[in-house]
Amino acid sequence: MNEHNPHTPSDLEQTDSLEESILRLSEKIRLISDAVRALHQDRAQLESKIEDAQKRIQHILSRLPEQSDGRQMNLLGEPAASNNPEDDNEPTTH
Repeated sequence: MNEHNPHTPSDLEQTDSLEESILRLSEKIRLISDAVRALHQDRAQLESKIEDAQKRIQHILSRLPEQSDGRQMNLLGEPAASNNPEDDNEPTTH
């Protein structure tokens, strides 16, 4: 009753086709996995850059004068401009 049926050419073609499909899918999965890994690395780098930028912003904000302080502060650390009244940069009326 349980007779062993040898594989027919059609069965072999289907098996070969399935194996090819499995190989193609395996390659696609590998490529997708590599892409996901690269995206995770990119995200980690971007998160690090964002964190560094937030620290720099916080540092700049911490250097701001209190609102009650009427003085101006040089946030960029550049040399302060001269307070010479002759250099007040007002337009002349000639």
